[in-house]
Amino acid sequence: ARRFFNKAIQLEQYFAPAWIGFGHSFAMKDESDQAMAAYRTATRLFRGSHVPLLCMGIEHLRTNSLGPARQFLEQALTICPTDPLIFHEMGVVAYKEADYKVAGDFFLKALNLTSGEAMEAWEPTFINLAHTFRKRGMYKDAIKYYERALSVAPKSPMIYTSLGFTHHLQGELDDAISYYHKALGIHPRDTMTTDLLKLALNDAMQEFSIKGDDD
Repeated sequence: ARRFFNKAIQLEQYFAPAWIGFGHSFAMKDESDQAMAAYRTATRLFRGSHVPLLCMGIEHLRTNSLGPARQFLEQALTICPTDPLIFHEMGVVAYKEADYKVAGDFFLKALNLTSGEAMEAWEPTFINLAHTFRKRGMYKDAIKYYERALSVAPKSPMIYTSLGFTHHLQGELDDAISYYHKALGIHPRDTMTTDLLKLALNDAMQEFSIKGDDD
């Protein structure tokens, strides 16, 4: 891909989309400096567009530079306040800073701005929003959005594990065990889900033992 983007730039050095694609090719290989250089070039060529600024924000976020990430995303937002992807990435910044209420607000705003089409592309936003509710102990809301995520990605083991964990936190062990089994049915070698399942089964055995003693 990089070779073709480079060829496009050689043919037309002022073609900003090629510079953005060129930057993506570096970002995918963890070559952040080269990616940022390409995005900066696109910014100069594509004045008035929020896209290169958004790309720079995402790249800073990828390298966990939260301050610069927020700065570029806020700049992108001032240019285009209706792009849901900006709000999603702002939510990720807030989530990484453990500000789960603000993160959730950003994710909700992102979903409200979507057209309702191609919702499978917004699976990560549903999942992240559910995570924010779970982190805040709002388990019913978390389950609601995990289920929304599952409706667009029914074969995602991570969503099943997340649902299981949320039920587990509420002491709903039968549901937790069921969801862990579903996750492992899709991804049998997932060590985290395997460990959570063992923990849930152990908790269920202890609960059964206590009930037996009471009888």
